[in-house]
Parts: sequence; C-alpha cells; structure tokens
Amino acid sequence: MLKLNKMTDYAVVVLGQMARDPGRVRTAAALSETTAIPLPTVSKLLKTLAGVGLVTSHRGANGGYSVDRAAEQVTVADIVQAIDGPIALTACVDVSDGQCEVSGSCPISGNWDRVNQAVRRALEDVTLADLLDPTEMFPLQPAASRVREVVAAES
Repeated sequence: MLKLNKMTDYAVVVLGQMARDPGRVRTAAALSETTAIPLPTVSKLLKTLAGVGLVTSHRGANGGYSVDRAAEQVTVADIVQAIDGPIALTACVDVSDGQCEVSGSCPISGNWDRVNQAVRRALEDVTLADLLDPTEMFPLQPAASRVREVVAAES
C-alpha cells in the first residue's frame, strides 16, 4: 500500500489552516489549538516547512509563521517532498536514497522511473487550494444533490 506518513498529513492540515489567511503571522501554539495537532508536532512541522520555504518564519515579540504564497501555488508534491524527501516509490528510481540489493540482476531496474514520474506529476497537479475546496478538484455533484434534482424534476 502506498501511504503518506502522518507528518505529511499534518503538514497539509497546518498549511491548509494557514492558507485560509495568507500573510497572517501565527504562532505554533495558535496553530496547534486550531488544528488540534499537538504543539511539539506543529513546531517541528513549521521549522521543516520554513526550511524549504513553504512558510516564512518571523522573529520577535510578534513572531510566528506565515504562508506568503497562494494555496494555488503550493502543490501536494511540494508538501510531500518537504516532509518525506524526494518522491521515490522504490529503491529502483533515480531519485531514491535507498540502494536496491538486487539492482545488478534485476530485469526492471530503472523502469520504475516511469511510474514514479507519473505519481510525481499527479501530486504536482493537485494544489493545496484543491484540497481546501474539494469541489474544485472533484466538480461532480454529491449524490444527495442529484437525488434532490431528480425528485424535483419528477414532481
């Protein structure tokens, strides 16, 4: 099963909360309170996200962190790479940090790059804004709305 780690999920939640009001400086404590993610986790995430430029750190008495890019400019790939490192599905892909023990005799060694690139493109095509407003990403009407429309049309 392909699964993102919990820290990546938390990063999306924190960034999503911050992206609702771009430029606003917030403390880790305030973000922890509004997201219900433990303060040590939020603090660690913010430091990591600041290190890669997804959030801006502000020092001083009124310090904290802000998101200065629009949610449409932050991709899921940006977030995954910030938390998990390069997107690499297996040790066989070019960007993998791991070393495959059977790469010398593997007939598909290196061929995972096509799959890895497809996954990367898919993650690059989804923005933080899409996650904040799923109707933009999945514009289909919910089933309940379609049922109401059918019932209204039959009346």
